[in-house]
Amino acid sequence: MNKKLLRVIGSAVLLLGAWLVETYCMLPMWQLLIVYLVPYLLVSYDVLGEAMEGIMEGDPFDEDFLMSIATIGALFIGFLPGVESQFTEAVFVMLFFQVGELFEDYAEGKSRDSISKMMDIRPDTANAFRHGELSVVSPETVEVGETIVIKPGEKVPMDGVVIEGRSTLNTLALTGESVPRDVEVGQQVISGCVNISGLLKVKVEKSFGESTASKIIDLVENAAENKSHSESFITKFAHIYTPIVVFLALALAFLPPFFTDDYAESFAVWLYRALTFLVVSCPCALVISVPLTFFGGIGGASRRGILIKGGNYMDALAHIGTVVFDKTGTLTRGVFAVDAVHPEQFDEKELLHLAAHVERYSTHPIATALREAYPDEDDDCRIENIHEIAGHGVQADVNGRVVSVGNAKMMEAVGVNVHTCEVCKNHVGTIIHVAVDGKYAGHIVISDKIKSDSREAISALKHLGVERTVMLTGDKKEVGEFVARQLQLDDYQAELLPVDKVAQVEQLLQSETTGKTLAFVGDGINDAPVLARADVGIAMGGLGSDAAIEAADVVLMDDKPSKIALAIRIARRTIGIASQNAWFAIIVKVLVLVLATFGWASMALAVFADVGVMVLAVLNAMRALRV
Repeated sequence: MNKKLLRVIGSAVLLLGAWLVETYCMLPMWQLLIVYLVPYLLVSYDVLGEAMEGIMEGDPFDEDFLMSIATIGALFIGFLPGVESQFTEAVFVMLFFQVGELFEDYAEGKSRDSISKMMDIRPDTANAFRHGELSVVSPETVEVGETIVIKPGEKVPMDGVVIEGRSTLNTLALTGESVPRDVEVGQQVISGCVNISGLLKVKVEKSFGESTASKIIDLVENAAENKSHSESFITKFAHIYTPIVVFLALALAFLPPFFTDDYAESFAVWLYRALTFLVVSCPCALVISVPLTFFGGIGGASRRGILIKGGNYMDALAHIGTVVFDKTGTLTRGVFAVDAVHPEQFDEKELLHLAAHVERYSTHPIATALREAYPDEDDDCRIENIHEIAGHGVQADVNGRVVSVGNAKMMEAVGVNVHTCEVCKNHVGTIIHVAVDGKYAGHIVISDKIKSDSREAISALKHLGVERTVMLTGDKKEVGEFVARQLQLDDYQAELLPVDKVAQVEQLLQSETTGKTLAFVGDGINDAPVLARADVGIAMGGLGSDAAIEAADVVLMDDKPSKIALAIRIARRTIGIASQNAWFAIIVKVLVLVLATFGWASMALAVFADVGVMVLAVLNAMRALRV
């Protein structure tokens, strides 16, 4: 059983015994003090120690100090002339203060357990091939390049690529979605997923500490370091508020008796009121419940595959007025396919052949589409002098011919006139132009599909009161206009370079309504500068993307834009609960402080105003865990 709980129970029993001794034994005051000191010291020695430590370090003004002064004063107030003893009240106040602390520990522990259980995505063991045998080892000892085996029902311990087998993975712990994901040879597997069906052999690509699961756990655990405005304010408030309360209590004890006929007798009355004042004024409910609320909100969001890096980003999410989207991979699937091929010098196959070879080493989705349209790369062609121009395209020598593949700006850069195509008006997609040895060779139309829940995402954001939805894309104007019209976006800008997106976000920030924030939603890889510039950067498709986890303030562990509205709702609910706690604590305390000042509040009421309010606030804070 919890050591503190045993102390509380023991102290309660001893308090009852002390009260029976006081009632039936008629002992002198100093002997009664000794009797009551036993349960008092048993339950309060850690609080007294913390108060003393604060005094020694020059920072005494905290709840431990307030409780220590109030209860010690209550123990000795009975020695003043004409004043009844308050031994029972002194022990009772400290006892219930510790009950409140117990309750706080339980609530915080429950929140941490809930998050830890949900984030228990790192297995304790891994099956590694070593010396020709399969050995069960600690994941920390497995090195990059080694082969591991993942059996059905086991968690994937490390990020890697499948080299043998096929299976279905449960990604619930990472994405919050129960839809399984099929994997086969050549595909990536992410640590933290659960292998459902087949046996997989995986070549490890990241060490255990650098794996996706480890990074996610570290992110959630360190989220508390980025405090919200509310948490920072409460911390500063407590440092200013507590000393003011102490000096007000001193003034309440010593000044009013000067205006009475009998200073000694009235001093005892006002001292009791001052001690009650101290008990009431303890800021426990605020100091504990507000951070606990944000902690619960971050944990609840992570259970749905939404990683929020701190309470400050929760603040920003709750006040979003403008959401700016990247197009490719955010509102659209980002999986391009060749839609049409219109050659002018060669046949379709040769034009695709040249374009695919030039884009051989590019990781851009358009390059992938070109390579998939012409998969016969091993045809003994000689590829040399590959040169990529950011925002324009790629140029290379293919069998001695200079081939340029890219957008209209690329053609302009190499001095080639782009030929208009009437047929392309029937295709909504990206036109990739090809020039060979300085002559226009034709173009290829590549299209992307809008995600199934993009419309739902935009509709949900508008329903939440988001004032503007804007799309920024490097794609051509026709494509941007088509997507914006389909999704009913408020505005769009097309044919933008990465630096242009930053400039557009700067303009939107300047025109933002006071008190509102701007969110940029991108893939976290190509949009890192814009993610960093926005008030809150949201990375889509964060599953397995190191760049997304590093660059963004909020990471959605799947590629569903509809999760943005859910993140906003969670943030608003969390801040709403924190505000409820703050206002409830302040109103109750102010009322009881006024009553205590005029002698209309007893120590028992003071205990409710402190411990009772704290317990109720902590209970309310725990609601933030539920999404």
